[in-house]
Amino acid sequence: MKILRRDFLHMAGATLALPPALRTAHAQVWPSKALRVVIPTGAGSATDVVPRIIFEPLSVQLGKPIIVENRPGAGGTIGTNAVAKAEPDGYTLLAISSSYTVLPWVYPKLPYDPVRDISAIISLGSLPTVLVTSPAKGFKTIGEFVASARAKPGSFNYTSTGTGNATHLNAERFRASAGIEAVHIPVKSGPEALTEVISGRAEFYFCPIGTALPFIRDGKPRSLVISAPNRAVELPYVPTTAEAGFVDADYTLWIGLFAPAKTSRAIVARLHDETARAMQSTNVRDRLAALGVVPMPMTSEQFDTRIREEIVSNAALVKAAGIRPE
Repeated sequence: MKILRRDFLHMAGATLALPPALRTAHAQVWPSKALRVVIPTGAGSATDVVPRIIFEPLSVQLGKPIIVENRPGAGGTIGTNAVAKAEPDGYTLLAISSSYTVLPWVYPKLPYDPVRDISAIISLGSLPTVLVTSPAKGFKTIGEFVASARAKPGSFNYTSTGTGNATHLNAERFRASAGIEAVHIPVKSGPEALTEVISGRAEFYFCPIGTALPFIRDGKPRSLVISAPNRAVELPYVPTTAEAGFVDADYTLWIGLFAPAKTSRAIVARLHDETARAMQSTNVRDRLAALGVVPMPMTSEQFDTRIREEIVSNAALVKAAGIRPE
């Protein structure tokens, strides 16, 4: 009995071994304190903004505060590792973009295992991205932009929110399809990346549409093409990459919520259901729609399966993009 008691008190993952009735009871008393969500990007990026919108009603539903901690650095691996090593008690979570499935190939010596150490809770949606450039560059169409880049190989710079980040892979996929050369300038956040473009230090950035919209409406960056299957309602005049003639140039950027792998499945199930309910509120749906977020409903198990499949498929994408492991 002492061993079972010690395991129960000091290993949150031990709830996995409990009978279903006891696991349910454990989830019912959870949460008894504030939750901490680590976001491994800088404040203001889409990966930061979208979860915060959802956490507002989620906190009310759970009856406890949700504290967001931005921990950027090393492509997102620092913050992700903090969650992977945290107690699997349901109080430390991770919100991250689809860059999660790219990082294993960019950082082959990760201090955590992306499949064994972290489990998916729920997808918070996918976001179309838009190629933005400074009006000072004089490009009015994506055709003019690509023609100029091809005429001056290697003279263009592009920015992203980190090596191996989803915005990096998005740009690389387009660059390969368009047949242009460009130098990568990684930064720590979406606002910083936009600043690089607006200032003219970088020719382009594939920015999540929600982050870009306020600046586009102010006439600061110019939007040339959308990386998505369909045109964005918010930017109906901007063609998709396919409409512009670029084959296999899209990259699906999603945002998801995760927990340490040994977290009780009852707690994961409750987090999934409560988060899904929070996302159905009229206020949240309207705010997410204004950011261009597209619903991406699936169970925790389906999301885990997608993660494993993307990790495998992204090996070829990283190799084709010529991204060197760090």
